[in-house]
Amino acid sequence: MRLRHSLAAVCGALALTAGLASPAQAATGEFGYSFVGLGGETQRATLLDPPSGECVTLPEVADPAASEPAFAPHNDTDEYAIVFTGPDCSGDDWTLRPHGRPASDRLKLRSVVFFQP
Repeated sequence: MRLRHSLAAVCGALALTAGLASPAQAATGEFGYSFVGLGGETQRATLLDPPSGECVTLPEVADPAASEPAFAPHNDTDEYAIVFTGPDCSGDDWTLRPHGRPASDRLKLRSVVFFQP
């Protein structure tokens, strides 16, 4: 009986330690984009060290019924970025290289996901 309790305690401690030891993945660097603000002026926003492998819907342009898409993304992170024309990583997509040059104003986006091949 005592052996089972000890074994269960050790297994539980190992599971907890393994969960804490795995760091959250993030792309290192900045991902910038432009968008038209409520007053009609062009503004610039930046995602700093964005999460890797998770879809990020850009908050300023999340609602297609209320805003124009963002444009001119610049991926200055260490991971590839796939930008999507729709929220929640939907619609047409385009891949941007790590530490690439800024894209043109014609490239529209509402969401992005970062990854390493």
